[in-house]
Amino acid sequence: MAAMAISSSSATVHIGCRKSVFVSNASSSVRSEFAGLRRLDSLFDKGTRHCLFAQVQRNVQAAGNGCRGVVTMAGTGKFFVGGNWKCNGTKDSIAKLVTELNNTKLEDDVDIVVAPPFVYIDQVKSSLIDRIEISAQNSWVGKGGAFTGEISVEQLKDIGCKWVIHGHSERRHVIGEDNQFIGKKSAYAVTQGLKVIACIGEKLEEREAGKTFDVCYEQLKAFADNVPSWDDVVIAYEPVWAIGTGKVASPQQAQEVHVAIREWLSENVSAEIASQTRIIYGGSVNGGNCLELAKQEDIDGFLVGGASLKVWLPQCNLQGSCSSALTMKYT
Repeated sequence: MAAMAISSSSATVHIGCRKSVFVSNASSSVRSEFAGLRRLDSLFDKGTRHCLFAQVQRNVQAAGNGCRGVVTMAGTGKFFVGGNWKCNGTKDSIAKLVTELNNTKLEDDVDIVVAPPFVYIDQVKSSLIDRIEISAQNSWVGKGGAFTGEISVEQLKDIGCKWVIHGHSERRHVIGEDNQFIGKKSAYAVTQGLKVIACIGEKLEEREAGKTFDVCYEQLKAFADNVPSWDDVVIAYEPVWAIGTGKVASPQQAQEVHVAIREWLSENVSAEIASQTRIIYGGSVNGGNCLELAKQEDIDGFLVGGASLKVWLPQCNLQGSCSSALTMKYT
């Protein structure tokens, strides 16, 4: 077992780093009552300016020595950090953001993906370093044709996209896409060689009614019933009540859902897929709260929304007070 030392201006903490081992427990063991929502506003240091990916890496820097991923990680592969820019930006603002990303030192053992609006994908692709891959925010359910306003997988691949986001709550609850339609879109994308970020998550009323697991399982089933392979699928758990609200699932709340997702995969797909699939978290993630979330063994990365468009992000030490950046290394 390797130990990871986390050093800040006020504390040094050693965290054991476990190998990627999946152990199935009874699903009832991860069910718990709604534990309330936490606001992390008090942790913000708005005077500190950093690119999102630089801050995330500084707070949860990946390291080697036989331990995959950041801190602890159940899924195999590299830690995953995605930025969903949604329907935001202009040519000028995106050019500035790309410049910031190009000037950021990125670790080799972290997968970085950004999802610009459709109309700016070509601009980003032509100016962003190859180290960062491009995702679309949506794609059509089949081959292109007479489908006004849609974008085909073939078109996305033609302009250099490697990924696509499917099942985001805004597509589900604003646009009205249902589980089966989303599952079929992902199946087509995977068969055509496009990797999928498969989003699932419950609304606040569903969590408070104790339906979090039921909702996530139903959404997962639609993917499982349709995708021919999980090799190029990353699952993103994004509780709807935490997206863009400033409310964040506690590390324990997020972890228990990630464990439940991995157990569902083991029971309904295969233990191998459950162990290998990366399950990332999204929902008001930023540079201040990513460290505590990343300590959870079944959180294999992040899908970040609004914070991925901002230059400033907070830096906080393990006691929650703002200080210099944390550094992480093996000892």
